Amino acid sequence: MNIQFMKFRKLALTFSFALLLISIVSLVFKNLELGLDFTGGVLVEIQLKENLEDLEQIRGLLDEKNIDNYVLNFSGSQNDVSIKIPGGADSSNAESLKIVLEENYEFDLRKEEFIGPQIGEELRDQGGLGLLLALLIMAVYIMFRFQYKFAVGAIFALVHDVLIVVGMFSLFSIDFDLTVLAAVLAVIGYSLNDTIVVSDRIRENFRKKRRSETIALIDRSLTQMLGRTLITSLTTLLVLFALLIFGGDAIQNFSIALIIGVVAGTYSSIYIVCNTLISMNITADDLAIKKSERFDDGMP
Repeated sequence: MNIQFMKFRKLALTFSFALLLISIVSLVFKNLELGLDFTGGVLVEIQLKENLEDLEQIRGLLDEKNIDNYVLNFSGSQNDVSIKIPGGADSSNAESLKIVLEENYEFDLRKEEFIGPQIGEELRDQGGLGLLLALLIMAVYIMFRFQYKFAVGAIFALVHDVLIVVGMFSLFSIDFDLTVLAAVLAVIGYSLNDTIVVSDRIRENFRKKRRSETIALIDRSLTQMLGRTLITSLTTLLVLFALLIFGGDAIQNFSIALIIGVVAGTYSSIYIVCNTLISMNITADDLAIKKSERFDDGMP
């Protein structure tokens, strides 16, 4: 029995278009909440002598001393706290933080560092260049591995996944730092892997069932891959949700980015790639095995 995935392809395209529009509008008007890695600033990590139930008391103290635009998180246990002041912060901000905390808590200073804006801009530019380079390399690989129509579909899927991940971080004002950038690169790899598996099965079925209709053959291929895709995605999501719940604040945003990316990557490998193939009129002739020419070398 074949599941008629492509029966809902127009609805899926509408849904994708809506998500992409929301993501792009948010990125244009809200921008990303860039983390300290990109903006520069001060990072102070302390280990309190006592556990805290929440961070509201520390927030109240910092607000009273007119220390604003900070990011306050637990960095592991309930007594490990990290405080970030992004932007044009300098060492005086770190001293003000320590004075406020020393007046109210006993703690050990674990880390204190200043990241200059120039370093932050360099990381941002190199990160963006890395994303574009990854997309280009993936496109070239798929074009030679399969066929250029698959490469177009794969690029659309990868751009779709990256925009949705980044757009959701912008929409919900979640801190975007180097760990999230690493997650986005991992999402590209995951999405590409799913796309290659689906594309390989479609190509195989096209070569076996040359007279089948394109949509019916794609539905057959997706049905055959459904079990593998679900098992891979669900097991990956179980690990990511475990990291999100038990991993602490340090990898929370990393886990969120990967969760969004895995869901988007699984979806795009089905509806974005296959919709692109249908739109570009993929046929069995496009995937036919080309016989190599034989040249007479004069031997008997």
